[in-house]
Amino acid sequence: MSAPKAIAPKDGKLGVMVVGMGAIGTTVVAGVHLIRKGLSKPVGSMTQMGTIRLGKRTEARFPVVKDFVPLVGLDDLVFGGWDIFEDTAYEAAKKAAVLSNEHIDAVKDELKALRPMPAVFDKNWVKLLDGPNVKTGATKYDLARQLMDDMARFKAENGCARLVMLWAASTETFTPVKDTHRTIPAFEAALKANDPDIAPSMIYAYAAIQSGVPFINGAPNLSADTPALLALATQKRVPVCGKDFKTGQTLMKTILAPGLKARQLGLAGWFSTNILGNRDGEVLADPGSFKTKEESKLSVLDSILQPDMYPDLYGDYTHLVRINYYPPRGDNKEGWDNIDIFGWLGYPMQIKIDFLCRDSILAAPVALDLVLFCDLAARAGMAGIQEWLSFYFKSPMHAEGLYPEHDLFIQLTKLKNTLRYLMGEELITHLGVEYYDYFESEKA
Repeated sequence: MSAPKAIAPKDGKLGVMVVGMGAIGTTVVAGVHLIRKGLSKPVGSMTQMGTIRLGKRTEARFPVVKDFVPLVGLDDLVFGGWDIFEDTAYEAAKKAAVLSNEHIDAVKDELKALRPMPAVFDKNWVKLLDGPNVKTGATKYDLARQLMDDMARFKAENGCARLVMLWAASTETFTPVKDTHRTIPAFEAALKANDPDIAPSMIYAYAAIQSGVPFINGAPNLSADTPALLALATQKRVPVCGKDFKTGQTLMKTILAPGLKARQLGLAGWFSTNILGNRDGEVLADPGSFKTKEESKLSVLDSILQPDMYPDLYGDYTHLVRINYYPPRGDNKEGWDNIDIFGWLGYPMQIKIDFLCRDSILAAPVALDLVLFCDLAARAGMAGIQEWLSFYFKSPMHAEGLYPEHDLFIQLTKLKNTLRYLMGEELITHLGVEYYDYFESEKA
């Protein structure tokens, strides 16, 4: 057992700056208020309901995560943020129709008090949305400065000790890393020149990092995952993590694919299709935005199955992903998977999954955990990419030269071992040979 790492106190209020007061944003905010009032439970949240094993199994130490590491309590969260629509969080929650009227009305006053600030928005990056509550400025650098001013003012007015920024807004048009994203000077020059390759999410990420505010990217946008912004995050000692909350269909893939690989069962093809009718589905009807989401979803299987290492099993499988906007479903997404596998002697078999999930209900506890863990990381001095939080993302950020780890169970081990490491507890290997006489002859 080693000494615990130095972690600054969790004292004071934590401001949660939400980009996008839509289905996910309002579900997080309403949910936290409902839980505070004792009207619901934080189901799906590891920080609030999950436990962590410490030491040997015989010690029977299994504290709840929030009692083990110094996380901010839910009563100390203060919410603010931005949206291109002027609706209060109450009006937005009603329109999103994720939560029942009973739940929304139980926290009506809290939601009505939350009115979004004007957002940074560029229709070139989200072609199928538009709204009136948008900032104007001579340059994208001016817009970034406005966001910094918003955060400073919010922090002062609400008596917050620290802030965290959560991107819960729409998926932007796909873009690879370009020259403007490679160095801090090039990126700042591009901001001041209104370079079209600088997306709104990058402006938010820049403003957050410059302000010393951890940035969480819940969408598959490039955002902070560029050499320039990662260098800035390291320089400013700011945690960043992303990309794209892992909720429905991809969550199922990261649970099932490791099982197929563990049992050395082959894969011939995996066809995935989704129907959803929320704002996310509407945005993804644009080919540019869908391309960004598709890249995120398609990357999962190759990383887990490692076709180069297992060519006989995974060297020639077909992986297709489809997303269809279907308004009648609203936030109640359906993910359907047809999986063609083969086993002993190459005999074919099939697996069918029909996951009728609620997108924002799955995303809300993920967002909450990330807010609390990123604040912990900042107080522990953990700057730059927080790969230990890959557990929560479809397309996890990772250091250059490494492949992303998508196996949910490896991700969970990494997350919990990071918490043990921070608190000076022994890391768990699950070896367990000390309980048996396997090597008794060597002792003799």
